[in-house]
Amino acid sequence: MLPKVVIIYLSYYCEPYIEDVISALKKITYPKDRIELVIVDNPHPEHGLSMRLLEERVLPLSGNELPHVTLLPQSQNLGFAGGNNVGIQWALENNFDYIYFHNNDGFVAANFLEPLVEAMESDIKVGAVQSLLMLYPETDLLNSSGNSFHYLGLGFCNNLRVKKDSIKFDKVFETAYSSGAAILMRADLLRQFGLWDSDFFMYHEDVEYSLRLKIAGYKIVVASDSLFYHKYSFGRNQIKFYYIERNRFGVMLMFFRWPTLLLLAPMGLILEVGLLLFAMKQGWVQEKFKAYAYWLKLSSWKLWLKKRAYVQSIRKISDRQMMKTFVGKIVFEDKSINNPVLKYLANPLMEMYWQIVKLLIIW
Repeated sequence: MLPKVVIIYLSYYCEPYIEDVISALKKITYPKDRIELVIVDNPHPEHGLSMRLLEERVLPLSGNELPHVTLLPQSQNLGFAGGNNVGIQWALENNFDYIYFHNNDGFVAANFLEPLVEAMESDIKVGAVQSLLMLYPETDLLNSSGNSFHYLGLGFCNNLRVKKDSIKFDKVFETAYSSGAAILMRADLLRQFGLWDSDFFMYHEDVEYSLRLKIAGYKIVVASDSLFYHKYSFGRNQIKFYYIERNRFGVMLMFFRWPTLLLLAPMGLILEVGLLLFAMKQGWVQEKFKAYAYWLKLSSWKLWLKKRAYVQSIRKISDRQMMKTFVGKIVFEDKSINNPVLKYLANPLMEMYWQIVKLLIIW
């Protein structure tokens, strides 16, 4: 009998997207009686909950045209990690085998699930497997074929806007970290190593969980035959930059050994100067200072050092092994970030530093 899978759809004003989600899930080829669709509805500050639409449009299809549906409305916005954790907890309590995280603004291909389950079932050391993310409506272009992680804590999509047919992918291949937008995870590992870290709220929570599994000895992979279509846009809201900057420091503190942090500190300080200047130019310097202010609090250090202690307690691999997939250059989709200073000065400098430093990290 095929494994039981929960699909967690994290709704956040899902009205513009839900029709495509419904249409796609009607067509899935994995047996619907082995799937539960759990919709966690985070309230939007302007539009509120989407429960009325979900009750009128989705519930009548439950267990018929769609897999059985469970609605979990929330009284407050728990963020990406916290909202998904509500769905994870439901899945664990109901003894499902795998959990698929389905982004609010995308939809799946009909046969998306079989390659993911096959990758899990064929290799017990695979901890998480990501679908190949495609752009929509430009469905011939990639959104993410896995992700790259820069050694100073920044992550970005691989092969964004590259034609899928121009690259020959292996059926399953490893990646630095998986995108939380479309990823299958093992329920037993979520029981063993804990849920997503809700303190991240948004951004880098997928980096953190990927590294958590990696440091415990598991692989993070992409199944190229599993497709997820993403109505992707690079948001410019100011609060985004606060969480990115705050959380990247948290990831480094949690996972890198102290000697590694010491080796990376000189280039880290240079990057900080560059980011400050860039933030001033782009108008989000207040968010940068808010991130600094967060890390000046003793309570913040106590919280994240506690996280660090746990992560280091489950460690099965060295920093050298963990960092094999890390990169020395930063490549962003936003043209204002990929400017000549980054391309011709910062990236060559960071790459040169990385090539030297990674030879010194022998622990």
